[in-house]
Amino acid sequence: MSTFTAVFDACVFYPAPLRDLLMQLALTGLFRARWTDRIHEEWIAALLERRPDLRRERLLRTRGLIDSSAPDCLVTGYEHLMEGLELPDPDDRHVLAAAIRCNAAVIVSFNQSDFPAGYLAEFGIEVQHPDEFIGHLIDLAPDRVFLAAKKVRARLKNPPRSADEYLETLAAQGLPETVTTLRRYRDLI
Repeated sequence: MSTFTAVFDACVFYPAPLRDLLMQLALTGLFRARWTDRIHEEWIAALLERRPDLRRERLLRTRGLIDSSAPDCLVTGYEHLMEGLELPDPDDRHVLAAAIRCNAAVIVSFNQSDFPAGYLAEFGIEVQHPDEFIGHLIDLAPDRVFLAAKKVRARLKNPPRSADEYLETLAAQGLPETVTTLRRYRDLI
């Protein structure tokens, strides 16, 4: 297992297709995936606000599956670090505090402007868009990323998705560079 650690922000858990791919990638051993209970609460609350047809119990079950799939994923003991942190949105301090606490190298988030690069550099942390993060994983071990994508696509049963349909789903998640690369190897996914 790699010691390279990534903290997932709530926004990358929110869309299920992205969450599924990131969680499958976490199983590759290329990095350690980490998050907090508070990050879980954020994505669940955001999803319930947007999709009132969903039941909280179902999302809590998903949360349990997420936690059980990644060893030692929950970061604790970070709260005392929050007060001293300065971010554009004070509500994001918990994410940075968790990253500091677990010695993460990266925060994976769509909200890059919420985590100023210069400030994060003081802690040896950078923020990466999920597309950039996955791109680095492809550069590091393309075969593992292709296999992870294949496994996620194989689980899609209702309805099943062709490789091209799955790639369109990922494109809709804001992963254009990832999709461009995966499209060249669609036979592997």
